[in-house]
Amino acid sequence: MKEHYFDDLKVGDCFKSDPLNVTEKQLIEFAHKFDPQMFHLSRKRAERTIFKGLIASGWHTAAMTMRLFVQTLNFAEGAIGLGVDELRWPNVVRPGDVLTVETEIINLRPSRSKPKYGIIRLRNVTKNQRGEIVQTMLASAMVPRR
Repeated sequence: MKEHYFDDLKVGDCFKSDPLNVTEKQLIEFAHKFDPQMFHLSRKRAERTIFKGLIASGWHTAAMTMRLFVQTLNFAEGAIGLGVDELRWPNVVRPGDVLTVETEIINLRPSRSKPKYGIIRLRNVTKNQRGEIVQTMLASAMVPRR
């Protein structure tokens, strides 16, 4: 897979990830470690909640989004996260869902303090197999220049 550098990008560039299957086992394991609420841990108990079934933690959705984003853009030397804004989860993720991430580059600027890097502003939209948006976010990252 091609490595990307700051210099390879332009405002308006869009990237789409490969799909990622969400399993019940992964969903429950993540919840046990990081978000142990009943609607993430037990199918039976989750059926009695507002969600009417087991759902992924929003933080699990964010982690899966990060995996897909990183694999898709494959930044040389990695991307250093500078912050996330407007993180939203408009729809839940359930076991069996298949997620993809669409990334749009919305701003680029050379780093003033680290000339070997550039700062990118991006929008990630994570969707399930039905095209429903399950997460949106704006983020900034520092990536290496050529």
